[in-house]
Amino acid sequence: MWSPAEKPTRVGTLASLRAAVSSRRIGAVTLQSFASGLPLGLVWISLPAWLTYRGVDIRTVGLFSLAQAPWTFKFLWAPLMDRYSPGFLGRKRSWMIVSQVFLMAGLAALALQGASPRVGLVAAAATFIAFWSASQDIAIDGYAVEVLERSEQGLAVGARVAFYRAATLVSGAVAITFGERIGWSAVFVVLALLFVPLGAVVVASPEPVAPPRAPRTLREAVFEPLVDIFRRSRAVQIIGFLLLYKFGENLATALTRPFLIQKCFAPEDVGLATATIGLIAIIGGTFFGGWMTGRIGLGRALWIFGAIQAVGFLGYVAVDRMTPGVPCGGAAASSALHIQPLVNRLVMYAAVGIENACQGMATGAFGVLLLRITEKQFSVTQYALFSSIFSLGRTLAGPPAGFLVDAIGWTPFFLVSTAASVPGLVLLQRFVPVGSREPILEEEKPIERRPVTRGRLALASLLAGLAGSALAAICSAVLAALKAVRGKPGGSIDVAAALARLLAPSTPSDWIRIGSLAVIGLLCAGAATAFLAARHGVLRRGRERGSRD
Repeated sequence: MWSPAEKPTRVGTLASLRAAVSSRRIGAVTLQSFASGLPLGLVWISLPAWLTYRGVDIRTVGLFSLAQAPWTFKFLWAPLMDRYSPGFLGRKRSWMIVSQVFLMAGLAALALQGASPRVGLVAAAATFIAFWSASQDIAIDGYAVEVLERSEQGLAVGARVAFYRAATLVSGAVAITFGERIGWSAVFVVLALLFVPLGAVVVASPEPVAPPRAPRTLREAVFEPLVDIFRRSRAVQIIGFLLLYKFGENLATALTRPFLIQKCFAPEDVGLATATIGLIAIIGGTFFGGWMTGRIGLGRALWIFGAIQAVGFLGYVAVDRMTPGVPCGGAAASSALHIQPLVNRLVMYAAVGIENACQGMATGAFGVLLLRITEKQFSVTQYALFSSIFSLGRTLAGPPAGFLVDAIGWTPFFLVSTAASVPGLVLLQRFVPVGSREPILEEEKPIERRPVTRGRLALASLLAGLAGSALAAICSAVLAALKAVRGKPGGSIDVAAALARLLAPSTPSDWIRIGSLAVIGLLCAGAATAFLAARHGVLRRGRERGSRD
């Protein structure tokens, strides 16, 4: 951690880029960040748009956000990468090369599906790419921590963000534009070939002057710092806030590109709006949010920008009302060029710009909060876990988004998303009472440790998994029942029939929905197990037998 006098100063992006040219270390971590952003833009932006152009239904497209799960859970295998090394380069650079080789293989698999994608194979390839991308991120971030001098850290931040965003632009919006013109297989091949020069950058990157030793045990690397989080009295509130503060905004924007495609905007319009306009707006909003946080206080910034982000995406309601129904979401979208009137396009550009600016402002303030919590209470490992919990909200927002849109339509969906922002603001009140300039971040005493038996741990895990899957199944059935009566005045909502259809899958999309229920159950089971074990501890076998006697 940094003391106030040592804390690196963040400078502007242009100054950071100039420094990257003059410092080999900063140049290395900056170019590596481009490799880090490429897979994210592919999985997050390009693949949903590609499948939408190929006529895949919006519910299945929404489920593809589950492929982002490896970025959320990368902290689980990060200690393994920190402790072990492939051996042919330094520990971090070796893992970068290994990850990039597998990323190229995943892109090659997507290229084979370019003409007529099969949903199951695309989902498997997307998850494979996301896993190795998350692994690459672990190595790149660890390398940056090891190689940069303290005086260089502030200079490196802006340059890394700029190149990361540029890579997301290339593999996202630019790929969408060219994918519909030259073919998606060619686009995937080009993206794979970009890792050849990026691999050369890794080989040429300097090793740290004094590389830190590898952790002696996995417990030393990760377990003890994480246990400290869950044993704090407000652990549940902290986790809930991290998940929910941006959940409404994540829900509303999970299907932005499929929404614009279904509204008959040409690929060039979608690319311009989500790339150039959106990129500038979100970067500007993030810098503005961080700057205003220092002027008005972190507490007020979280409230103001949290409220703004809850309504910032309502401009899409205007886009929905001005444009046609859904004639462009199927195969016709890929075979004919649709040009919207200039007024509609300008409204769409404005809606995307406003939404991204509002998102950036809230992200800037939230980032300051996360940093302050880490500086006061938590280690670097704990910061990684908090970042993963925060990104989990984005991952979980995708699956219900597709079903909500399918059941109630776009305009009601955006209004529901605004309502989904309220729980995060309610939890904010626990840390920052309305009107407070700064949040309350005092140290908390750990709760009393009461170890649980393995049997109780297994039972809690089972019940949590079943409850999570059951709740997800009921929500899915309710949405299906709402869709069935949509546009049928006087029709009755038959949730039981919808649930029966859900549990009797017959198509690939049905099986994907069943699989998503299982994934949700496993996530709930794992979360319950981790929380109880870390918060209270687990009785050893000998002590467990003694307690029964």
